[in-house]
Amino acid sequence: MKKVLSIALVSTMALTAIATSTKTAQAAVQLDSNHVQVESGDTYKSIAANAGITIAELEQANGREVGGFDLIFPGETVTLPGATTTQITDTTTTQDTQATVENTSYQAPTTQTDTSATTATTQAAQTTTGTSQGTFKISFYDPAVLGSNMGYSGVAANLSVFPKGTTLKITLSDGTVLIRTVNDTGTFAYSNPNQLDVAMPNNQIPSYGVTTASVEVL
Repeated sequence: MKKVLSIALVSTMALTAIATSTKTAQAAVQLDSNHVQVESGDTYKSIAANAGITIAELEQANGREVGGFDLIFPGETVTLPGATTTQITDTTTTQDTQATVENTSYQAPTTQTDTSATTATTQAAQTTTGTSQGTFKISFYDPAVLGSNMGYSGVAANLSVFPKGTTLKITLSDGTVLIRTVNDTGTFAYSNPNQLDVAMPNNQIPSYGVTTASVEVL
């Protein structure tokens, strides 16, 4: 009887060992090339051995502490080293197209015509500064004797020949030079365009009374 019980016990233990061995040998389910699903009885050691990697590599791939306590449960997904997470970034570049409109203002060319008005001025006499006016008959008079206070810096002339304000250089025949400004006209000068009546004090009037002189406009 004891012998039968011993045989039965040995048989039971053998069957249990075989069942346990079969269950332990069951590998985690391969979901894809980078992931496995934990089955009952799996450990990090068994998964690493089945994948041909070290436990440390498996722990690092799953963010666990290397050498720590690796507690896993059936149905859990374990990432194998080399798995990459692909993130697709949809980058939309928006380009704003701005149309630049140039407003070109057209202005019709303006033609400006400079109109020069020609004014014909008729003068009875025209004198040129710095040029000799020729030889004139020279007479003398004292304005004070005539009751005039015009002084002795002037000369009476035909105003159609020498207008008032004209400065004359009068060189007498004896070489005396007189500078006089036309400020009057007289009976002799008025009637004779080629005569000048020079103002001078009586006591300075030459004894010859009348002479000739070359005249130049200054």
